[in-house]
Amino acid sequence: MSLFDDNAPPPPEQEPLSISRSEIDTADKPLTISRAETDAAQSALLLPGDPFPSGAITDAANVPVFVMASQPALPEDLRVPWSWVHFAVFLVFGFASLLAVQMGFVLYYAPHMRISSQKEFEQFLLSKPEFAIGSMILWYALIFLFLYVTLSVLRGFPFWRSLGWRKIKPRSNASSSSPWIFFFVGCGLSILVFLLTSRIHTPEHVPIEDLFRYRSTAMLFMAMAVLVAPLVEETVFRGYLYPLLAKTFGVATGIIVTGLLFGIMHGAQLGWTWGLVAVLVFVGVIFTFVRARTGTVYASFLLHLGYNFTIAFVTVVGTRGFTHMPPVR
Repeated sequence: MSLFDDNAPPPPEQEPLSISRSEIDTADKPLTISRAETDAAQSALLLPGDPFPSGAITDAANVPVFVMASQPALPEDLRVPWSWVHFAVFLVFGFASLLAVQMGFVLYYAPHMRISSQKEFEQFLLSKPEFAIGSMILWYALIFLFLYVTLSVLRGFPFWRSLGWRKIKPRSNASSSSPWIFFFVGCGLSILVFLLTSRIHTPEHVPIEDLFRYRSTAMLFMAMAVLVAPLVEETVFRGYLYPLLAKTFGVATGIIVTGLLFGIMHGAQLGWTWGLVAVLVFVGVIFTFVRARTGTVYASFLLHLGYNFTIAFVTVVGTRGFTHMPPVR
């Protein structure tokens, strides 16, 4: 089964359908449905509990009856099989696993440390790409493992499709669904952000700059930013968090809150320079808007990929292939 498998398995073969004369005579008669049946149909369409209902309203002959609900049903991309309780457990697991991973790496390197100050301790860890980058990749893997076990193993839902990964479909006959469009839009967005941040007063030092003081750490960080971060961040923010917010508070609120949390997540790396954080919030809102507009995380992933690829390309050129790194202070 592929990542974007939209084809459902063929239905089992059934016996030929036989219709009596009385059924033919009544075929043209209007079907009447009671108020209780109408309410039940609306309840099934609006998905108040189970996001994947299997029941359907039928008439006396056991023929499915589709009734127009008084309120619109949830879009397919917002019918997710998790709740706020699951999200709370996800947050607890995320923080606990991050702490455990970082503490494990620190204890591993502790016997080799000869450090007299906090600054030397931080510089030592940053000089070790196994810690600076390896710990982050391991944490990402644990996050994916949690989602896979709780959604696919324990509940049997398709992992990628449940988290919003679908094919990009054109919205009209004249529109295009080429993935390259979203990739190049992401590249353009990165250039726009560069122009915006060039006008923002920033402090002389932000924490993320420390990663670029060591050649091996900088190379692995850029590789992770292109090959790993878009996949993980889009799956978590636009695939897992956004549909939960959107179906609870509305699409517009879901887009804004998801973008806000995306920017805040990067705040520590930027030294909480609020101008830079605000720009990343804007980027997060754009990513989420594209995800909501297309109904698939694949589109926002390509946007994110183009965005990070442009940053990595500029970094490689600016450092002459990581041969001219900024000096360590």
